[in-house]
Formats: sequence, C-alpha cells, structure tokens
Amino acid sequence: MRALRIILILVVILGGLFVIVDRVAVHFAEGEAADKLRTTENLASTPDVNIKGFPFLTQVAGGSLDDVEVGIKDYRAATGTGGGTIRIDDLTADMKGVEFSGDYSSATAATATGTATISYAELLKTAKSEPTAVAPGVEARVVGLSDGGNGKIKVAVEVEVQALNIKKTVPVLSTVAVQNDKVRVHADNLPRIAGAALAENRVREITDFQQAIDQLPGGIELDKVQAAENGVEISVKGSDVKLAG
Repeated sequence: MRALRIILILVVILGGLFVIVDRVAVHFAEGEAADKLRTTENLASTPDVNIKGFPFLTQVAGGSLDDVEVGIKDYRAATGTGGGTIRIDDLTADMKGVEFSGDYSSATAATATGTATISYAELLKTAKSEPTAVAPGVEARVVGLSDGGNGKIKVAVEVEVQALNIKKTVPVLSTVAVQNDKVRVHADNLPRIAGAALAENRVREITDFQQAIDQLPGGIELDKVQAAENGVEISVKGSDVKLAG
C-alpha cells in the first residue's frame, strides 16, 4: 500500500514537472515564432502568437501543431499603386494544421481564417476628396464615411453650386463588397445634385470607389467585408499559409 502511495506521488510530481516544462517550451516557441513573423512580414511591432492545444511537446514531436492564433495590431498592406499602403487594424488569423519543415526553419498552415478592420478615416483616403466637376458650375467631393446600418456605408458627399454660393452635404447609402482582392464601395441610389438628376457616370465618379489590398501576411486573401460602427470589418481566408520562413 505504501509503495502504491509512493508511486502515485511520483506520478503526480512527474506530471506536474511535465506540465511546467511543456508550458515553458510553448512560451519560448511563441516568442520565437513572433520574432520570426515580425522579420518575415517586416512588421513595425512584434505580433501576438498563441499556440493552442495541450500538450505542446507531443505536437512538436509529431511535426505539426493543431491550432495557432496570430494577432497583428497594425499591418500595412500594399495597394498595388506606386508603393502605397493601407493600414489594417487588429488583424487576427486562426491557423489550423501547422506543419514544420525538417529543420524547423519554416511553418505552413493548411488553412487560415481571420478578421480585421479598416477604419473609415483610412478608407476615406481612397475616395475622391478633391472637388470634382459633375456639371457646369457644380462640384462634388467625398468628405466622410460612416456606418449606415444594416451593413451599409454612409458616404457623405459635399456639393457646391458656385453660381448660387450653395454648399451642402448629401448622405449616400452604399454597398461594400469584395471583388478581385479589392474593397468596392457602390452607391445603392444616386443623389440628386443641385436639384437635378445628373449623368450617372459623372456622379459615380464621386460616390463609387475601390481599394486594392495586396500581400496580406502569409498569402491570406480577402473573403468578405461589411460596414460596422468603427470601420469596415473584413474577413480573410487562405490555404497553405506561411506562418514563418
């Protein structure tokens, strides 16, 4: 009986030591992965890496991790025009089936899904904010973006009728969608400007715009988008996504 008690005590102690070693190892691995990802993606700050699942050491021994979550606070995505970038906030990606290379220098996830936000102030930089002629003596420009409710964006269009010295702001509800790696904003209904229904193509030069988003981390791509209170919420997805290397 005493021998059994001693064995049980040893099992508990060894189990506790294994848990401690496992947690120390996973913490070290998360730090190494975060540093590697920062270097690979040229990030301004170190991302958060959370390796899920227990035990970690047996996953490593098997050459793969079940689930890894990556969080990047501020990511600059390429826009495909003259080296321009757009800031993407709070990018979180959940990566499944992460496999290592033989020397552990790189890791690739079988699939990845995630979310992020583009602020209205950032997206506004894409819209036509300079006054543009839409009719003789009439100019218009986009001066603001906000949540229009029900997944719509409210585009604030400022209209100036020079001859009458009139300037007013017209709200335009618009649909936001993803198409060919671009966030596209398209007016549902065109406003009457200066009391007249102008040519659709002239007005849409102001109300409609798009923003390309290229080279997201690891090769993930835009999936869906919708307007929200603080900006445009985007969903991303990918397969064979590079976590490092």
